[in-house]
Amino acid sequence: MAKKGLKRYRFFVVLEFIFMFLNLYACKGFEFELLLSIKASINDPLESLSSWNSSLSFCKWNGVTCYGSSHVAKIELPGKNLSGKVSEKIFQLPYIQNIDLSSNQFVGEISGNLWSCFSLRNLNLSNNNLTGPVPGGSLPLLETLDLSNNMLSGKIPEEIGAFSGLKVLDFGGNVLTGKIPKSITNMTRLEVLTLASNQLIGEIPGELGFMKSLKWIYFGYNNFSGGIPKEIGELTSLNHLDLVYNNLTGEIPSSLGNLTNLQYLFLYFNKFTGPIPRSIFNLKKLVSLDLSDNFFSSEIPELVIQMQNLEVLHLFSNNFTGKIPNALTSLPHLQVLQLWSNKFSGEIPKDLGKYNNLTVLDLSSNNLTGKIPENLCSSGRLFKLILFSNSLEGEIPNSLSSCRTLQRVRLQDNRLSGELSPEFTSLPLVYFLDISRNNLFGSIGERKWDMPELQMLNLARNRFSGQLPGSFGSKKMENLDLSGNNLSGRIPQSFGKFMELMELKLSENKLSGNIPDELSLCEKLVNLDLSHNQLTGGIPINLSEMPVLSQLDLSVNQLSGEIPWNLGKVESLVQVNISHNNFHGSLPSTGAFLAISSSAVAGNSLCGGETSGLPPCRGVKSRIPWFLIASLLVSLVVLALAVSFAVFIRGRKKLELKRIESEDGTWELQFLNSRVSKSITINDIVSSIKEENLISRGKNRVSYKGKSTTNNKQFLAEEITSFSTKSSTKIIELCNIKHTNIMKLFGICQSEKVGILVYEYIEGKDLHEALPGLSWERRHKVAIGIAKALRYLHCYCSTGILAGDLSPQKIIVDENDEAHLRLSLPGLISADNKCFISSAYIAPETRASKGLTEKSDIYGFGLVLIELLTGKSPAADGTEFGIHQSIVEWARYCYSDCHLEMWVDPTIKNHAVMNNQNQIVEIMNLALQCTATDPAARPCAIHIVKTLGSAVKSSSCGFELISANV
Repeated sequence: MAKKGLKRYRFFVVLEFIFMFLNLYACKGFEFELLLSIKASINDPLESLSSWNSSLSFCKWNGVTCYGSSHVAKIELPGKNLSGKVSEKIFQLPYIQNIDLSSNQFVGEISGNLWSCFSLRNLNLSNNNLTGPVPGGSLPLLETLDLSNNMLSGKIPEEIGAFSGLKVLDFGGNVLTGKIPKSITNMTRLEVLTLASNQLIGEIPGELGFMKSLKWIYFGYNNFSGGIPKEIGELTSLNHLDLVYNNLTGEIPSSLGNLTNLQYLFLYFNKFTGPIPRSIFNLKKLVSLDLSDNFFSSEIPELVIQMQNLEVLHLFSNNFTGKIPNALTSLPHLQVLQLWSNKFSGEIPKDLGKYNNLTVLDLSSNNLTGKIPENLCSSGRLFKLILFSNSLEGEIPNSLSSCRTLQRVRLQDNRLSGELSPEFTSLPLVYFLDISRNNLFGSIGERKWDMPELQMLNLARNRFSGQLPGSFGSKKMENLDLSGNNLSGRIPQSFGKFMELMELKLSENKLSGNIPDELSLCEKLVNLDLSHNQLTGGIPINLSEMPVLSQLDLSVNQLSGEIPWNLGKVESLVQVNISHNNFHGSLPSTGAFLAISSSAVAGNSLCGGETSGLPPCRGVKSRIPWFLIASLLVSLVVLALAVSFAVFIRGRKKLELKRIESEDGTWELQFLNSRVSKSITINDIVSSIKEENLISRGKNRVSYKGKSTTNNKQFLAEEITSFSTKSSTKIIELCNIKHTNIMKLFGICQSEKVGILVYEYIEGKDLHEALPGLSWERRHKVAIGIAKALRYLHCYCSTGILAGDLSPQKIIVDENDEAHLRLSLPGLISADNKCFISSAYIAPETRASKGLTEKSDIYGFGLVLIELLTGKSPAADGTEFGIHQSIVEWARYCYSDCHLEMWVDPTIKNHAVMNNQNQIVEIMNLALQCTATDPAARPCAIHIVKTLGSAVKSSSCGFELISANV
């Protein structure tokens, strides 16, 4: 009997083993089929799933991890440029625990089958393009749910609190609406809660105080209102509290002083009032405190000395009063101190910097008095010193002269006196030095200038004397302003060696002698102001050879002779002032002299000019030689074209140069460039407007590639369907622009309803097309090119030309990775006028008021920078998603999390993170400055070009922005 029982037992054991084997085999076959089905639903351009085939066990497939039972436990495929929809079959894998498909290009909604995946512990679908609502449901074992940086919409599900086991919940960077459901407080194990960068409203629930495990709260970039609930002070494990960019009001509750583990407190861009509670200064572990851009008032108490770990303190743009606390000098780790735009008074603490680790100090726009302390650069790391618009006095301390880390120094608008030391004019890294509007004196020509990185030097409105120095030790000088001093002697011929110089202002001095011919060698010079001096002689004829000279002011001197006739042929020249000299003869009748005002020629013995108010040139001997008259007669068409544009500027009826009748009505063609007008005809332009020549399409405008039948010259024709005939009067301004990074506009072809702008054709791709194939280094070069175009438009065009729409479709990248910005008619609207452009790249204040400014251009550039860095666009497939600020909110959220790999474009991520991390962080910092909500907080184009060019190594990964107060 016993033997029979043993045999029966063995039989059932073997049978059970067979059934288990068959079940395992069947289950493995089921998982194998599911994985192949998942692969079939995914677009895989990088072939990351090439190993997913029957030649290998699926446990050895790329991104698949199995446990001992040979079941699929993990699928991890982040940053593989995968696209398509997230297959619902991935949630049918019976033993799956971890799913990571982050940083790809998945679209569509998240399947409701997700909640049947009971084994799931970690789900990461962040950094994709997922849409639709957050699906409701519950998974008992789920610990991490990361759906951040998608386009999920709707409300947060009420049943979200059923995820009682969650430790990390991240819904940041979406377009979620509504209020925070109170059920969220049921997740008592939650450590990280991120809802930043959405469109959530209502008050922050006080019930958060029950979530004792919370370490991180990110609620920034929403529309929350009300105050900070005092119950948050009960979260004693909290390390990071971020409530920035909301509509929060009231005072900071004193209960926050109980958060003894808090390291980062960010409350900037809200509407908080009152003083900082004294209890806040009990937070001894605090590393970074940013309360900027609020309405805080009162004084900063000396209790700040208790925050011995503080590295970053941002209190700028508030109403703080009183003295800067002396206790700040005793914070050994303090690196960044920004207190600008407050009402601080008294002296700067004399030991500031002595015991600190300062890298950035900005105390500008206050009511500070006294002297600049000697110890500001004691750390040996200070690179930005900004103290302008105060009442500081005394000399520039000698210690700053030995601060060889300085790069940007702004001390203007104070009461500083004394002479510049030889050491101060030999700082090796300073690229921006502005000490204008002070009481500084001494001879600047008798000292050695050795500042090899200097790009911008402003010594204006001081009492400097003596002769001009022949050099400043820099081959990079772009802006030089020495106006409003007591400088004498001649303008050095060596100034012609400033090959990068774009602006030279020497006005209101006592300079004498001739204008040196060598200035014409400054081929990038845009603005030349020599007014209010004692210059003699004539205008050098070589000035007419300067290719981009736009503004020329020679007024109030002792210049004489006739006006060089060729000066009127400088196409770039748009503003001239020669008043109050000893000039005689007739004005040139071309170019900038066509519409010159009477005030710009007064005080001479000149004649001619229809708008000048001068007497006609009767009896005045013609200055045009007879052989030139013959040449001008042969070029009658060219002259007629120039006259037509002069009539445009004067607002008279335009001269009809070329006409053609077609089925669409009468077409008129007007060119400023005579050579182009000879090669491109109206028929060439009109016939190019057909589908086979289509390049790009936007709202109210379509671009086509055309070719001349005369010489095969290619051109770009941009058809504007909402064209106004008044717009044509602005064309001459844009045609005069000559810059490497701005596409040349040749002219306009127009009918009664349609206008066609004719541009040079540049072989390349628009930025949207080119972006996927660009490495980080190439993207960096593109960014610099666009920034240089903006710098030219904003700083060196007298009419205040604006870009208006900086969308990638307006930027052509050629084979050398040079960016070329295509301006259109809205870009000709000056900063004083109004205009509205429907584009995702327009600043929020422009949408609200329909007014374009330089700062709105800067905002658009910031969006382009974010796209270059992240690969994400404010618009998908040419249409906006949500509110266009959402990409800014998303970028700010990602930046504050300090995980570079989470927001860098996956196609450049690996190389970028390895080799350019500091540079990328610095440029994202710049992008966020450019997209600041307050236009006044955005940097200027000159600063942008410098920052991109140097890409200064960031001192830390940084949770906060370095000053935009440039």
